[in-house]
Amino acid sequence: MIDPGRPPTPPRARLFLALWPTPAVRGKLLAWRDAFDWPPGSALVAPEKLHLTLHFIGPVVRERIDEVAEGLALATGSFELGFGRAELWPGGIAVLRPLAGSDALLALHRRLGEALRALDLPTEARPYRPHVTFARKAAGAALRFEPEPLRWRVRSHALVESRPGRGGGYVVLRRYG
Repeated sequence: MIDPGRPPTPPRARLFLALWPTPAVRGKLLAWRDAFDWPPGSALVAPEKLHLTLHFIGPVVRERIDEVAEGLALATGSFELGFGRAELWPGGIAVLRPLAGSDALLALHRRLGEALRALDLPTEARPYRPHVTFARKAAGAALRFEPEPLRWRVRSHALVESRPGRGGGYVVLRRYG
């Protein structure tokens, strides 16, 4: 029941910032994902949802999306990431990690964090661990073979909305770079 004395909650969008792969990079990510033996019940990430999260923003009032999008319009630069470290994290989360640290990636993450704080939006306090998630509920997953290391030439980042429920998914709202 709606409380007539309380104003309605404005509609919100669940947002995050990510490196969004090109079709060629997505294909290489799928080769890594498909090199695993997945235990029954594993929840694989759909191909169109594969990405590397830079910052999870969370719910934002829809009226602010244009303001937020403008405030995050930073140059990405151009740099290369090398991936080839498959890991199984606690809770059964299967990921692919970069082979080495990237100063350019960490600088982009830092600058975007500063932009989020300037927009009075939250940033995570825990250390940043760049990765691409392949599956959840994947305890016991194991690589059958190790594909060649993946090279990802980064030239842009994206503001993405995560839409819940059936027919939801991820929608790229703006690309930068």
